[in-house]
This record gives sequence, structure tokens and C-alpha cells, in this order.
Amino acid sequence: MKNTVTAIDFGTSKIVALVAETSTRTRCDIKGAGFSAYAGFADGQWNDPAVLNEAIANAVHEAENQSHLRIREVSVGVPGEFSRVYTVESKLDLQGADPHVTVRNIEDLFRKAVDELGQVRGVIIQRSPAWFMVDEGKKTLEPMGMRGNSLRALVSFVVADQFFLDDVSERFRAMNIVVNSFFSAPVGQTMLFVPAEERDHTALLIDVGYLNTEVMAVEGDAIIFHQTLPMGGGNIAADVAYGLDIPLDSAENIKKAYVFGVSAGNDTFTEPDRDGVSKTFTREEVSAVLEPRVEEIAEAIHDAVKASGVRLGSWSVAYLTGGGLAINRGAREFLSAKLDRPVRDLPRKTSKMSSPIYTSALGVLDVTIDTLVNANANRGVRAFFNNLFGG
Repeated sequence: MKNTVTAIDFGTSKIVALVAETSTRTRCDIKGAGFSAYAGFADGQWNDPAVLNEAIANAVHEAENQSHLRIREVSVGVPGEFSRVYTVESKLDLQGADPHVTVRNIEDLFRKAVDELGQVRGVIIQRSPAWFMVDEGKKTLEPMGMRGNSLRALVSFVVADQFFLDDVSERFRAMNIVVNSFFSAPVGQTMLFVPAEERDHTALLIDVGYLNTEVMAVEGDAIIFHQTLPMGGGNIAADVAYGLDIPLDSAENIKKAYVFGVSAGNDTFTEPDRDGVSKTFTREEVSAVLEPRVEEIAEAIHDAVKASGVRLGSWSVAYLTGGGLAINRGAREFLSAKLDRPVRDLPRKTSKMSSPIYTSALGVLDVTIDTLVNANANRGVRAFFNNLFGG
């Protein structure tokens, strides 16, 4: 049986609409993709709400034209800017003559975590376990049937701003499209692209977008830390435009072509100035105005991780994505030196959309499909946990 799903991702500079088909033979076949540039968001608000409906419609219509399908329902990714991550560690005593972990124990522990979370502003859109532990044993994501006297778990909750949920729902309603679900874009991104073996050791995902940078720590099946920094690739380009006295479009071109570290032969950059006259800049001139902002972003990432309280081991790695920095050659090595730990590219999941600028949208699509698959085939330990925790 084939199912068609549509996922919408709101980035800081573009809206992406993906239409995919799933079946028992094919997990995901992307039939259509729509893209629309827009002003994005900052400080929990749209930068230009008056033209947002038009931008959404453009992305949707392009996806419809490519897929030859009429979009009537969508799943929407909630950006990190419009959500918060909370973690709760809960403990439950196991009862009975032969105490071991049962479905009832998992459900009770989950309810206890919700109670301990208490009242929060917004709506819980996703919840997932970072780990379970029986007595003082090893962390695991599959505790069912294990024997012991107590069960502990670290549960992550993603809480979305009510403003975003209401505003986006109303905008799609005006287009006669129903929003059937909201998912955390950061959760989808980390679960799809950060390998499970790396998440077991706790890993970082750094998404440098156009207007902001998201710093995420992930363990098990959960984000355990998330922070949005108000700096991104757009700030880098703006510094280049100001420092070299050129238009922003020219600065964007230079920023995209810039190679960190050894110059690889691109020692000069030629772009139109504000009068439309071609002007050539040396690498030294560009570096002097570009790299200080990248260093500032790297320092802010370092400080966010340090202040997070997340324990990272020497084996914990960081992954870099997003269109603000990951597309630049040498950026990973530059950031790695600042963070004092390995920084890797995310693994490729599709040949059609392998650029770092699409990872958030693909993450939203993947978590949408996961939910659909689990709803249609609720079997297995992992499926049970996915349904129980809404992830």
C-alpha cells in the first residue's frame, strides 16, 4: 500500500515543501520539492508576516507541480526558534516477587516524567527517551523484560510556542490545507542524520543557518540540549558587504566561494561594487572581514556547549550542517580547531537533496514517515517506544 505525505520546513531564509511516497517496498521516494525564499524569523517572530502566505503558497505550488498531486494535508516542522527542550530524569520502583520491566512500568514512568515536568508554556509536540537504566546498570533504549529493583529514564520534551502552531495552522487553513501534525525540526534532523552509535556516546549537531545557529546535543533517541544563537551565514555576508563596501549579493557570492585554511588557488575575488563596476579583492582583504565573524560564531557555540551541562567525552563528535557555513570548504576544520573536537559532515541520505541546506526539511519528512509507518505497523520494541513517547 502506498502513502503520500507532505512535509513543510521553515528555515531562516527559505520554506521547503516535500512530497514523498512511501510503500512496503520503498521507504521514501520524493516526488516533488518546492522552495521559496522569504525573510525568515528572529526573536520568536516572523520578520515579514505580510508576505508569508505568498511564500508558503509558492513552495506548495511548486511541490504540487513537480509531484502532479494536489496537497490537502501537511506535516509541519517547528523550528528551534519556536520551541524549547526540557529534560526530566524520573525513577520508578519495580514491584512483585520477580520484578522486571513491563509495558505498565514504562507507561507509569512516562506519566511520572510528565508530572515532574509540570506546567510549561506551549504544547508538547514530541517526547523521547535519551536512555533507560535498570538499577545502576548500563544505559539502554530497550529495557523491556530486564530484571531489577528500579527503573530510571531521562526523557526529553520538545515544547512548541502556541503562537507558531496557531499562526501556521491559520495560514494553511486559508489555503484549504489541513495541518495534520507538528514535529520538532531539530529532533527530525538529529534522528535522521546523526548515527545511532554516535548518539549512544552523546553527539553534537551544529546547524549554521542564514539568520541563526542551532546547537544541539543528542543522546539516545532524544535531544537533551538545544540553544539558538542569533548569528548565521547572513551575518557573515553582511560583514563582508560592509567591510568591502559592496552590495549584499556580491558579498554572498564571495562568502560562498571562500575557502578556509589553505587557499586552494582562489586568491582573489571579483564582484560588482555598489556602482556595478567589477572590483577585485585579495584573499587577505576578504579574510580580514569574514573570519572574525566566523570566529565569533564558533566561540558562541563553544560557550553554549560549555554552559549546557552536557557531559561530552573525548569520543563525542560534532556534526556540521546548514547553508550558512557547511557549504564552505575548510569550514569543518576551522570549527573543529575552535571547539577542540572532531567536526564531521552529515552522512548523505539521498542523492536528490544532498546539500546541507536541505537537512532540516529531510528530517521533518523522515519523522513524518516514521510516525506514519508506526501507526500502520505497530510492532516491535522500538515501534512501541516511538508510539509511547511520540517520537
